[in-house]
Amino acid sequence: MDDCDSVPALRRILLEVLGLKALPRTGWVRAGVARPESVAAHTWGVAWLVLALCPAGVDRGRALALALVHDLPEVRTGDRTPGEIPPAEKTRSEREGLADLVRGLPHAAQVMMLWEEYEAGLTPEARFVRACDRLDMALQAARYAQEQGLDPEAFVDSALATLEDPILRALASS
Repeated sequence: MDDCDSVPALRRILLEVLGLKALPRTGWVRAGVARPESVAAHTWGVAWLVLALCPAGVDRGRALALALVHDLPEVRTGDRTPGEIPPAEKTRSEREGLADLVRGLPHAAQVMMLWEEYEAGLTPEARFVRACDRLDMALQAARYAQEQGLDPEAFVDSALATLEDPILRALASS
């Protein structure tokens, strides 16, 4: 951070990432939700769930970092829903987009490693953040059901298909 020549490049990256605040979640747009949440709002929701529900044996700080980067590539690729493109293509394009996006950040390699950890889903932290990602969707569907009359069934069923923890399942389906 001592190099003033890097300030314009760093500022460009920081401003581009703020675009997640304006990127609506595709699933809600397709469902006809008025004023759908943004990707950044979803990321905050996942991070909040991690903070509030993190179980023993899961590193809360690492899980929070994973939550913050899990959808970061979408500022470049857009928010794509399952089935839109093959999973391997989605991962490849997101990896490339994120690598290009964070190039020039002081901790670019760490950001990439966190995102790769989340994508692989092999650590307890990554699995927990993935579960919080699904729970956030189910809870948001419940909000849209209350506020706008959305039928939440497809979204809740999708979350329940991957949630294994009984408490998270109960929270998703209540």
